[in-house]
Amino acid sequence: MPRVESAFTVIAEPNRRAILTLLLESERSVGEIERALRLSQPSISKHLRVLREAGLVESRIEAQRRVYRLRPEPLMELDDWLIPFRRLWSKHVDALERHLDRMAKQPVAPSPAPKGKKRHEKP
Repeated sequence: MPRVESAFTVIAEPNRRAILTLLLESERSVGEIERALRLSQPSISKHLRVLREAGLVESRIEAQRRVYRLRPEPLMELDDWLIPFRRLWSKHVDALERHLDRMAKQPVAPSPAPKGKKRHEKP
């Protein structure tokens, strides 16, 4: 499987995305990730193994604990893959912005009086 497809498959899992978000802030130990996400240690370890095998995180030993950090390179590959899609989105957003600008420049017509009873009518 190509690396980009593999990375998409890996980050499709919500807990893995949550781990990546935590690691975006700072390096974390398994215990810190476990407490932050309120998942079991075996579950966190399984997700970290998948993320490590995909190259999205790396670990180092610090005293008696393993500390994980984000590896930006695979995410940059995903970002590169998304560039053509951003161009498409950008065109649509630009068109919407032009449309809204045109609408803002048009004079606002007074709203019609509500139908029903007239002010001077008595019930």
